Amino acid sequence: MRLVTICGILLFTLFLGNAQDLPTQFSLREAIQFALEHNYSAINADRDVEDAQKQKWETIAEGLPQINGAVSYQDQLKQPVSLVPGEFFPGGEPGTFVPLVFGPPRSLAATATLRQQIFDGSYLVGVQATRAFLSYSANNKEKTDQEVRKAVVEAYGNALLARESVAILLKNIAAVEKNLYETRQLYENGLGEEESVEQLQITLSNLQNILRSNERLETLTLQMLNVVMGLPLDHPTALTQDLDDLVAQETRPELLETPFELENNTDYKLTLNLNEQRYFEWKLARSRALPTLNAFLNYGWTGFGDPFTAVGTDAQSFESSILGFDLNIPIFSSLKRSASTQRAKIALEKAKTQLKETEEKLQLQLEQAKSDYLLAIESYQTSKENLALAERIETKNEIKYSEGLASSFDLRQAQTQLYTAQQEFLQAMVDVINRKTALETILNTY
Repeated sequence: MRLVTICGILLFTLFLGNAQDLPTQFSLREAIQFALEHNYSAINADRDVEDAQKQKWETIAEGLPQINGAVSYQDQLKQPVSLVPGEFFPGGEPGTFVPLVFGPPRSLAATATLRQQIFDGSYLVGVQATRAFLSYSANNKEKTDQEVRKAVVEAYGNALLARESVAILLKNIAAVEKNLYETRQLYENGLGEEESVEQLQITLSNLQNILRSNERLETLTLQMLNVVMGLPLDHPTALTQDLDDLVAQETRPELLETPFELENNTDYKLTLNLNEQRYFEWKLARSRALPTLNAFLNYGWTGFGDPFTAVGTDAQSFESSILGFDLNIPIFSSLKRSASTQRAKIALEKAKTQLKETEEKLQLQLEQAKSDYLLAIESYQTSKENLALAERIETKNEIKYSEGLASSFDLRQAQTQLYTAQQEFLQAMVDVINRKTALETILNTY
């Protein structure tokens, strides 16, 4: 029992030590950098690049010397018997047969064969295509990193949005509770109306429900951020930035003037990779009409014995060697190769059309992203001004209500307007951050 307890303590200590190795506080940039190294998709994208490098060597090795060996041992437990006419032997009578066993009962054979490809058009095309495949893997890794970066920005912004919402709701609830207490006191002393108490009670109940929902949402958004970053689900992640900091950091109108280099866009590069792939598929189809030439060199050794021994005094062994060439010449395929080449050519033309379509779509996406980013900045400024107005209106109505110059309905309406303005302001801040990321993704500038 004591041993089990000690082992449990050791395991807990190891787990705690590993957990402490992971950072707990992140700015947005730190979260992005951590995710690029630990996000599950990013890790697999790195493995895809490594796999492409191995595949390149696998293709190249096909045209390099190949050596294969084989060893065969036979022990004929019951040897076959052949019948030979008796007149073949001295004194043998015609019409009779003599049973004979040919060969020793045991044998051992060993061979080694060296093969070398001399010419194969499909091999040459395959080697050229490996460079395109490596380029595709690198561009796909870049695309994955962009998606991870975008996911982190959205998750980080949502977590901040939930956190800020909780803080604002707590502040609003405290203010409403104060109003409700004062109004109830007035009502109990006969100086107020019951409806005023009920109006404030409705407001308070709604705020408390929204608060509970946002508290749960705050936990979920942090868990979502952990998953995107490649952290354990319940890792104690703390965000070191707030929405005000991020908006100030991400509001960069000069980004709208950044020149668009089409060749730098990741989607465009991936479409170019598709064109390269279709081009090499077309070349591969054409290469199948070319002859192939291979050489081989074979060496063999065979030993016999009864009883069999490899080096015994009664063993016999023999060597053999062959040098040869294989020439394969395609002559007629009933136009099968021609049809295959034509299909590859059609696929290449489709890829070229898709490239042109991608160019047009990216130009449109760029203009849309610029418009969205500019609109987000303008909406942020507008919502900021609206929030200031809503706060002043709510403050005035609260003063009027306390002095008996405004009804509880007017106060509730002003409070509801304030709460809406607060949420719109927070969402506008998140939109600025997300729209900037979308524009940077198209421009491929970070």
